[in-house]
Amino acid sequence: MKKNKRAIILFFCLLTSALVLSALAESRAGANRVFRTGDLVAGPGETVSGFLEVPAGVDPAARIPITIINGRKAGRALAAVAGVHPYEYPPILALYRVKELIRPDDLSGTLILVHIANLPAFQRRTIYYNPYDWKNLNRVFPGDPAGTQSQRIAAVLTAEIVDRVEALIDMHCGDGNEALIPYTYWMLSGDQKLDAVTREMALAFGLKHIIIDETRVQDLKNSKYLGNTAIVRRKPAITTESGYLGRVEEEAIAANVTGVLNVMKYFGMLPGQPELQSDPVWIDRYEVVYSDHDGLFHPRAGMGDYVRAGQIVGIITDYHGKAVAEMRAPFTGILLYIIGTPPCNRGEPLFEVGRVKE
Repeated sequence: MKKNKRAIILFFCLLTSALVLSALAESRAGANRVFRTGDLVAGPGETVSGFLEVPAGVDPAARIPITIINGRKAGRALAAVAGVHPYEYPPILALYRVKELIRPDDLSGTLILVHIANLPAFQRRTIYYNPYDWKNLNRVFPGDPAGTQSQRIAAVLTAEIVDRVEALIDMHCGDGNEALIPYTYWMLSGDQKLDAVTREMALAFGLKHIIIDETRVQDLKNSKYLGNTAIVRRKPAITTESGYLGRVEEEAIAANVTGVLNVMKYFGMLPGQPELQSDPVWIDRYEVVYSDHDGLFHPRAGMGDYVRAGQIVGIITDYHGKAVAEMRAPFTGILLYIIGTPPCNRGEPLFEVGRVKE
């Protein structure tokens, strides 16, 4: 009996010693920390899915479905956000694939996947706008906890995602009405070190056309766009566009998956070397042309076409078919996107022209 007790005591001593040695080894190797956001908690080596809650206000409450993949090893906290514009399906579907591809044991750091940032609009299948307050979520950041639903969603995303991570990918594509070529916004901050990192992120995501964007406001209280909200907080971020006309195209989904994985490799979150875009086309100026009329838009060019300054890109007709405006290119460049469905509304975009840097 005494021998059995001694054996049991010896076993537990050896087990305790092994656990201590394992913990010390993990510590020396850089064990990861617990990650918390909202009511969700993910320990090292855990994958946790759930919702960020957006409280009710002047309009209904909302929820934001997210997944936290928390690696066993220490590393960067990166957020990939889809569905800010809810009719942009390829990035949304891509993040579900990324979720299935990443094992916490292979991951250094933490990956936060915001699957559908604007769930109420996704459920209603709306383009651009939230169905409750008719606001564009990607124009109201950093949000307002006391505002309308879009503003409250933005406030939760700012507090629980942007403020808790170290880098961010804001993933978009051509909305249900936009025929769009793939491209990335490289948003300049004026901070050379930050801009160098975001440039590498843009190259790592892998889309051929990269817009050098110096137009974003540097205002913490009115950052407007999700990606810019991270930038003004001096966190590396890019905004990507891959997919068009609300279609579920395998090529666009795959490009989004590859882009996220490659950015993770750039940050050392996954093993392997990132494949940087080796032949980028830099766009050093861009301009969106808006409609001054309600009516129907008839394109005279297509996405990716080169147009000359003053060239007619499309014609607007009224609801009786009478031509009311010729919409012309503001300068010579490439059509980054153009409206591919007939409805056009005063104040809404018709097309975007980008000038290729020589």
